[in-house]
Amino acid sequence: MQERFSESEKAIIPIAAFAASGDVDNMRKAFAEGLESGLSINEIKEILVQLYAYCGFPRSLNALGAFMSLIEERKESGIEDLQGEASSTEPVVENSLTLGTETQTKLVGQTVSGALFDFAPAIDQYLKAHLFGDIFAQDVLTWKQRELATISALSNMQGVSSQLQSHYFISMNNGITPALLEQFVSIVTERCGEPASVNAKRVLDNVLQAIQSN
Repeated sequence: MQERFSESEKAIIPIAAFAASGDVDNMRKAFAEGLESGLSINEIKEILVQLYAYCGFPRSLNALGAFMSLIEERKESGIEDLQGEASSTEPVVENSLTLGTETQTKLVGQTVSGALFDFAPAIDQYLKAHLFGDIFAQDVLTWKQRELATISALSNMQGVSSQLQSHYFISMNNGITPALLEQFVSIVTERCGEPASVNAKRVLDNVLQAIQSN
């Protein structure tokens, strides 16, 4: 049987892509479709909170504001959306670096190091302690869902091909197979427009070629 994303997983893709590009009209459409596909309010909020680490506070805050506004409009129209479970994990700052290092290593499949992190060790600590320690510790989303949101956002951003490539590999270490990545590109093509589609496909082609040559 062919591997497929669930309807709620598919809905993550345009939400993250349009949040990253700041396209509010398409974002609101994607939010509504996501809620109707089974994503909870808390799951969508968690996607938008995570994305600040990839596309910055302005995009994340704007997306959260647009989502909050949509929820209120739907409530006034008599639509009661599923709130969903809150995270059972509270960030513990003194343990964040240790937890984040362990999480990053599991996500990537090996210890992460390199010249860039030697050059600017502070960014290495921020990535480990905050992104992988605080954000990834929240259990509202699975790591598979988080990686799906990440590659969706990066596909719709210019100049971040190396990060998209890295996260394609990370996603394959967290439940997103090459076949699902091909489906991901198809959904991006259908839902998110040509620039994102071309970017997603070009980088994935390079990744799959690298895998085949090894």
